[in-house]
Amino acid sequence: MKLSKQFPLNALRVFETAARLGSFTKAGDELGMTQTAVSYQIKLLEENVGEPLFLRRPRQIVLTETGERLAPKVTEAFAMLHDAMATARDSVEGTLAISSTHTFASKWLAPRLGSFHLKHPAIAVRFQATADIIDFTREQIDVGIRWGDGNWPGLVLHRLMGLEFTPMLSPKLAESAGGIKEPRDLLKFDLFDAGDIWWKQWFEAAGVTETDLDRRPRNQLGSQAVEADAAMAGHGVAILNPAFYAGEIALGRLYQPFELTRSDGKAYWLVYPENRRNVPKIKAFRNWILEEMKAAGH
Repeated sequence: MKLSKQFPLNALRVFETAARLGSFTKAGDELGMTQTAVSYQIKLLEENVGEPLFLRRPRQIVLTETGERLAPKVTEAFAMLHDAMATARDSVEGTLAISSTHTFASKWLAPRLGSFHLKHPAIAVRFQATADIIDFTREQIDVGIRWGDGNWPGLVLHRLMGLEFTPMLSPKLAESAGGIKEPRDLLKFDLFDAGDIWWKQWFEAAGVTETDLDRRPRNQLGSQAVEADAAMAGHGVAILNPAFYAGEIALGRLYQPFELTRSDGKAYWLVYPENRRNVPKIKAFRNWILEEMKAAGH
């Protein structure tokens, strides 16, 4: 089939960016082009289509009906091209890039990766440990492990596990204060992080309504894993998930003074772009981690 007009791929890329950002200026910034160059590419595309795609208003551009119909299809087309190229570069024998919180990566995922490698020896794994929500369109990440309420439009979501939390400290630190007899005794020590909503929720559940949490300095260490290390070193009390630290409790490195635990309703989720759900290495990892979660009773 012979096309009557040259396929304006570059102009379509400019159009997709401008439609997504709602601005010629922002599109130029993202693409490294001047606003004039962006306007020129949009004009070429409008001439190719035969209709305006944007309404130009003072300090604002708005998609026309034709533009609104075209924009999602162009976005989908570029996503498919991106997926095709990614699949060509990284087949199932390639590397699976995983973005995960530091705590989940160190306390749950890393100890179990041997099982994944036994099932899929040809797939290498690369971790990016971060609490940031990564943008799959901008970073070379295949799947993410996120903590939250599961509200991430445009992504495939699989709930992995919820968490309970409770205070923990080193046995020696507890002994230094004559033991921990009631929840209020925990206020004798530094808390990691005193501004964390988990502390407020746990103390309220324990019947301690008057605390000095709001007046305490916020010792923000970045993750449960680092806070647990600080607690084991005797520097204060961390609020942690007992399931993640069962081994440290059993070895006497951490002490859980109260059975009371709380949950904020959030969970860990496996996420990845909808257009990549059938990439073999992603399917392999998805099936493996969901089987592991099911076996563990989550």
